[in-house]
Amino acid sequence: MSGVRVLGGEVERRDEILTPDALEFVAELHRAFALEHAALMRRRADRRPLGFLPETQAIRDGDWRVAEAPEPLRDRRVEITGPTERKMTVNALNSGAKVWLADLEDANTPHWHNVVSGQVNLYDAARGTVEHTSPEGKHYTLRDDVPRPTIVVRPRGWHLPERHVEVDGRPAIGALVDFGLHFFHNAGLGRPYYYLPKMESHLEARLWNDVFTAAQRRLGVPHGTIRATVLIETIPAAFEMDEILYELREHASGLNAGRWDYLFSIIKYFRDAGRDFVLPDRNSITMTVPFMRAYTELLVHTCHKRGAFAMGGMAAFIPNRRDPEVTRDALAKVRDDKRREAGDGFDGSWVAHPDLVGECAEIFDQKFSGSPNQLDELRPEVSVTAEQLLDFASAGGSATRAGVASAVDVGVRYLMSWLGGNGAAAIHNLMEDAATAEISRSQLWQWVHNDVVLDDGTPVTADLVRAALARAKEELEGEHLDLAVELFEQVALSDEFVDFLTLPAYERIG
Repeated sequence: MSGVRVLGGEVERRDEILTPDALEFVAELHRAFALEHAALMRRRADRRPLGFLPETQAIRDGDWRVAEAPEPLRDRRVEITGPTERKMTVNALNSGAKVWLADLEDANTPHWHNVVSGQVNLYDAARGTVEHTSPEGKHYTLRDDVPRPTIVVRPRGWHLPERHVEVDGRPAIGALVDFGLHFFHNAGLGRPYYYLPKMESHLEARLWNDVFTAAQRRLGVPHGTIRATVLIETIPAAFEMDEILYELREHASGLNAGRWDYLFSIIKYFRDAGRDFVLPDRNSITMTVPFMRAYTELLVHTCHKRGAFAMGGMAAFIPNRRDPEVTRDALAKVRDDKRREAGDGFDGSWVAHPDLVGECAEIFDQKFSGSPNQLDELRPEVSVTAEQLLDFASAGGSATRAGVASAVDVGVRYLMSWLGGNGAAAIHNLMEDAATAEISRSQLWQWVHNDVVLDDGTPVTADLVRAALARAKEELEGEHLDLAVELFEQVALSDEFVDFLTLPAYERIG
């Protein structure tokens, strides 16, 4: 393993996952693509005017389609998401969903233990041997009476390093560690399927396609065996949906409407563009506001025109069995959301809890009428302009004192969980991931730096946010509270906007 160093400590079954051959495979990918990766990350810093690219007009106008989906990916009507923690792995595989999005990204804290144990659990899940016994003695095992979902793995985004693995003296690229270890150990079993997050251009999709091609060639896997679904969760990517599918067309499976990260990306991109680009409280921005409708309508139209699947967003609600009224009201909202998606032509949607699988499946079952998907819903009437995608004034609403308090409360609670090793946090009956904290802190940064005034006439200042942080610190308790408050203040109020809060947070964990 010349040039490869593992700096992380001892973890379970390390020798089984971090084999010399597996690490050398990761290193080969890193060496082949690190320079191009670095160039693309530098390119992100250049905020170009947003719009459909004139130089790729021929791709948008062209008559082409992605490769036909393999059988395990033709029915995706319900996808359950969650981190690759062992108990959650068993529960996801027993959930009755069609797909499990095994999340190594936003729902996972990249503690070294989590990085390696996630690969262990995926290794066992692929072989049907995963089981778990809790500290209390409860045993979890795979059921024989429930069809197992297809596993689709989400590696980290291109922006995150893996500082516990060095290649030639430099931290490895987190995405290549996640993908490389999983593909090396499991590609021979078939079904190497992935969700690709946080891309900002078709050039980043091209890089993934090159990685897939090289990985398949290196291990003797037939070209096109890998299939990838791309999360359209950044505002630049919304203008390059066709181009992203085109670059991945031999490996593409579909696109997903990653709604929370999409809002974060909008706030980040226009953070210092003035009040015309300021969004109101997060909870007032529903999927029915015009600019979000434009985004999802364009996604469905683009996918089906190209023979790709259009996947809906997350139903993050967690049923509260101790409060039937809360559960009843929330389930009604979930059903409305899923009916909208099914009616718009989506081929399936995400849920965060096993109790929601049946709710989502019932709605898509009714719409599908015996078909496995809605690829034939071409939506020819859809025509979305750049102006519609950027019509943020259509959101209406305003910034409120309650919105400030909620952003601080949820952001600090999530960071406490994340620092403790849990990237999927149950907060106020919702399953939250890193996108939640990103929206919270970026929205406060935008409000402070654009002199926003709340609906009650109060200016949003750094002192106002610090006062809310002080109240949260008094009301909350937990092992990582002080550090969570410190980090949240740093990423919400620093003079320079931090691109991703997980970058400074990553420096504080083992």
